[in-house]
Amino acid sequence: MKVFVTGVGGQLGHDVMDELAGRGIEAVGSDIHETLDTPYAYRQLDITDPDAVRRVLTDVSPDAVIHCAAWTAVDAAEDEANREKVHLINAVGTENIARVCKDLDSVMMYISTDYVFDGQGSDPWQPDCMDYAPLNHYGQTKMEGELAVSSILERYFIVRIAWVFGANGNNFIKTMLRLSETHNELRVVDDQIGTPTYTLDLARLLVDMILSNRYGYYHATNEGGYISWYDFAVEIFRQAGRDVKVIPVSTAEYGLSKAKRPFNSRLDKSKLVKNGFTPLPDWKDALKRYLIGLGKEG
Repeated sequence: MKVFVTGVGGQLGHDVMDELAGRGIEAVGSDIHETLDTPYAYRQLDITDPDAVRRVLTDVSPDAVIHCAAWTAVDAAEDEANREKVHLINAVGTENIARVCKDLDSVMMYISTDYVFDGQGSDPWQPDCMDYAPLNHYGQTKMEGELAVSSILERYFIVRIAWVFGANGNNFIKTMLRLSETHNELRVVDDQIGTPTYTLDLARLLVDMILSNRYGYYHATNEGGYISWYDFAVEIFRQAGRDVKVIPVSTAEYGLSKAKRPFNSRLDKSKLVKNGFTPLPDWKDALKRYLIGLGKEG
């Protein structure tokens, strides 16, 4: 089997390449950068250029594509200067890949987000739910990516994730640790509820999926129940041995975000077990392993 992975310069794409290599699966990575410091086969690719997508994918001729590349800076996506670029990357770029996958008869895996929903209520979102109602431009473009994949292809995975953290990039954990160097008190929202996703654990699941034929929509975050960002911050500082007072505040009180965030990011993951996949470990365990990897454990 040969797998083509987009966005290998990011948190998830980086770990997916490591996972594929660890299993001895032939893989080619890609990103927008002309060169990338990676030990794996690499092709530069601008996914917004349909001719480039067709040329590179046809040349590689993969059995499957794991599409991790995306614009993920949610607040910056709201800036008028960025909106068209975000749409080109998340929606048009995804459609470009899906069209070539159809012609090559390649399986496609698209990494999506809880942001395709409106985040209302308290019931966990089901993976086969199509009640799209994104609150911000990022969510809108990721929804458009989902619709492109599902309308063009028959063999596809759409995997929605949330609250992502990994070694290769910025994330909430790194932000909290950085702020704790200069602050002994931090305000963190406590009315947005979800579950973190460790890219190292997620990469294992994604490769399990791509080796199967159990196509469709899935939700994938770590296990361990639903928490708030406040709960997450408290546990980060506890495990890191940082003496920081975390003050719970509402989203309205926090008031610093340009983009609207969903209050309810609870994702139901029971379909994973039903279809024979192993769930991700508990998020506290994932956090512990992550902090050890960073050398930040308490």
